[in-house]
Amino acid sequence: MIQKITLIGLGAMGSFFAPRLQACYGENFRVLANGKRKQRLELEGIWINGEQCFYPVIDSENKEPSDLIIIATKDTGLEQALEDIRNQVSENTIIMAVLNGVESEEKVAAVYGWKHVIYSLMRVSVVMKDYHANYDPQGGKVHFGDKEGQGSGESFVPSPRIAEVAAVFERAGIPYQVEEDVLFSMWWKFMANVGENLTCALLGLPFGAFRYSEDANWIRHAAMKEVAAIANAKGIMLGEKEMESQDYVMTHVEPHNKPSTLQDIENHRKTEIEMFSGMVCRLGQEMGISTPINEMLYHSIRALEDKYLKYDAWELIQEDLD
Repeated sequence: MIQKITLIGLGAMGSFFAPRLQACYGENFRVLANGKRKQRLELEGIWINGEQCFYPVIDSENKEPSDLIIIATKDTGLEQALEDIRNQVSENTIIMAVLNGVESEEKVAAVYGWKHVIYSLMRVSVVMKDYHANYDPQGGKVHFGDKEGQGSGESFVPSPRIAEVAAVFERAGIPYQVEEDVLFSMWWKFMANVGENLTCALLGLPFGAFRYSEDANWIRHAAMKEVAAIANAKGIMLGEKEMESQDYVMTHVEPHNKPSTLQDIENHRKTEIEMFSGMVCRLGQEMGISTPINEMLYHSIRALEDKYLKYDAWELIQEDLD
């Protein structure tokens, strides 16, 4: 039975879990943070949907293990997070990494073993700026599963550990869905994310661009098709049906909302482009699948990052132009 829960990464995705887990589990829910981040969370908290929230904060030296660890960092912070949670992992700890992409679980398992890891993905739109997170509490879900469930369809029975996690979210009132074929769902989300997230970032436009611009949709579809080709080669059969389903989603998502990569660029943060198009291009090269659209997206986003990550060099260019 899951009694103690630790969250590492109290940002956009972490804010989806924290309020309801604290309300349900009290002091048995903790946020793990170190250094200045820990100090800031203790002194200032985080604003979630207009309310200033404070949570019990522990650091990586805490040796009281958790039954469930939720990793909600960005991909760029996963390696450090895996080191920081080391004292939180015991024999029966379950770890779910709700990151973008399709390789996080492999990275977690490489450190702690597959017996601790379940697959997961998020489908929620969160606007995050200056430690203020805003989202519809009922407008998204956490999806999760493993390869150990039995049966299919209405007779599907999840594994005991998936049932345990489901019980946590049921009790806390967190919208969730247990996935029978979680790898298919993860690749579907990844395909959609590469197309939608990166197209918006490249164009500097919110999701509403896909309601009126055929050209924006052309880029989105082309990027998605390259991901689908790689998924198909891995035996995960994504295709036109799933892309058409995303077309429908794009007509119903809040048009002013912005995906994470665009938010990162606007706030001068390092993006997750390596995990998005970077991974697509790498897998394409390994599998002999052409990915020209993702190569363009990769180098375009990297160039946009250079404007602020290599600010001094950019200023010299500007001076030359002036």
